[in-house]
Amino acid sequence: MKSLFRSYLDASLILRVTIALVLGLVAGLLGGETLAAWVAPLGDLLLRLLKFLIVPIVLFTLIVGINQAELGRLGRMGGKVFVYYVVTSALAIVVGLAVASLLSPGSGMTLDDSASVAVPENPGIVSVLLSIVPSNIVAALAEPNLLGIIFTAFVFGIALLKLRQRGAAFKDAALEDAAQADGDGRSDEKPRADEKTQGELAEKLYGVIEGLNAVTMKVMAGVLQFVPIGVFAIVTGTVAKQGLGTILSLGSMVLVLYLALAVHLLLYCVLMKSFGVRLGAFFREARTPMATAFATQSSSGTLPLTLNAAQRLGLPRSLYAFSLPLGATVNMDGAAIRIAISAVFAANVAGIPLDLTSMLEIVLIGTLTSIGTAGVPGAGIVMIATVFAQVGLPIETVALLTSIDALVGMGCTALNVTGDLTGSAIIARSEARSSDAAVAQESAA
Repeated sequence: MKSLFRSYLDASLILRVTIALVLGLVAGLLGGETLAAWVAPLGDLLLRLLKFLIVPIVLFTLIVGINQAELGRLGRMGGKVFVYYVVTSALAIVVGLAVASLLSPGSGMTLDDSASVAVPENPGIVSVLLSIVPSNIVAALAEPNLLGIIFTAFVFGIALLKLRQRGAAFKDAALEDAAQADGDGRSDEKPRADEKTQGELAEKLYGVIEGLNAVTMKVMAGVLQFVPIGVFAIVTGTVAKQGLGTILSLGSMVLVLYLALAVHLLLYCVLMKSFGVRLGAFFREARTPMATAFATQSSSGTLPLTLNAAQRLGLPRSLYAFSLPLGATVNMDGAAIRIAISAVFAANVAGIPLDLTSMLEIVLIGTLTSIGTAGVPGAGIVMIATVFAQVGLPIETVALLTSIDALVGMGCTALNVTGDLTGSAIIARSEARSSDAAVAQESAA
């Protein structure tokens, strides 16, 4: 037993996760819901462990990352992150519409007018933007409200950086005054003593936060060993609940969606290649969070693994500590593709062809909706229902789509996580090119 456990630990994580996915698929089909009920607690435990790490890993990693960068550079990277998320979300909807228009999922199916579905209320983009500033920090940490945690870490991280910079400035001024006093026997008025005290306290606090961040990473290393077991349990339950009947009845819809996801993944590869990102190294580290996101259907739940992958890729902590938590909340390329294909599917089922104007509406509304439903339970259904209502598609078709919610959610979540990492890798390369160009200009001057 001891040697078996050692062999398990020595095997690569992605190999263990891949085997868990395959075994979960087989177990779900053969064992059914009885086996799924037995192993369900293991899947719940994995999700709890990952969520357990979200608050400390986002809070400490972001504060440490901010204190390792210049404020001007942080602002520039933040602008790039925002542009990337908006542009790729719109592009994802275009890809989904194009693939679905070519393959026409839902053609020949009839609409069941008696079908109904309870759609959670869409809070809207204004509510999401207001939720960035939590009214209660403790509540934001307890929920957890990722946008609120990012805001909290950002504000306190910048304040800590300012205090450390003032402390460093005090030391420099003290050295200059000492040198001047040695030269002419007098010294200028020194900075206030409280600046020295605040600077020293800030350095001590930063050391504590760095230590807490290191401890969090150590805990995460232990959690990673349990990931394959939890993935097996979750996949078993998902496959057992969906069953072959559901998969076959709406198979065309599922196949078209996964084809569109593959096309968008190819676009990621083209983007990374054009910026000089090494695809082999990228996917070697990204495949574990991708597989885990596929199984758990949770971008935020996979966040600890995504941050770990970014660290192993050598990306700047000041970048990924901000871009990845934000992306887990608002960047939903997979969900955007799902909106587009669901719209074409609903139009075909209802016999209402989509014209160019309707497609442009879907691109615009879908892009805004994918951000406006951030962090909402059942966000995929909320987005689809919101877009359907805006472009006049029958809401009854949403009930059809909920039957394959888990199947499509798995692929969409995996693409969401991949898009977050892709954006961080591209922006890191962009920043490196900017730094190299600045150094070259200084050398030429």
